[in-house]
Amino acid sequence: MSWATIVALAAGAYAFKAVGVFLGARLPTTGRPAALVALVPAALFAGIIVQQSIGDGPAAIVATRVLGVAVGGVAVWRKAPLFVVIVVAATVTAVARLTLGA
Repeated sequence: MSWATIVALAAGAYAFKAVGVFLGARLPTTGRPAALVALVPAALFAGIIVQQSIGDGPAAIVATRVLGVAVGGVAVWRKAPLFVVIVVAATVTAVARLTLGA
């Protein structure tokens, strides 16, 4: 990737942020737009989890990651504390890797 491309992408990202700052106050902050904006962080977080979990690696490693995320998701659904969710997901992932030899 060339430096010109990197500089152009950085300038574009900065421009998007500047537009958000300057025009953000003029946009409606109630009703449906506000409800949709409130959902954006959860959607981005879910996308990051999926990309990091199954993005790359051998099949056995990906399987253990998916299993750990699934067990963590069940723990969150059961309203477990964050510490418990992390420990349970990490433990299941580690045991799965040990079992599968991954």
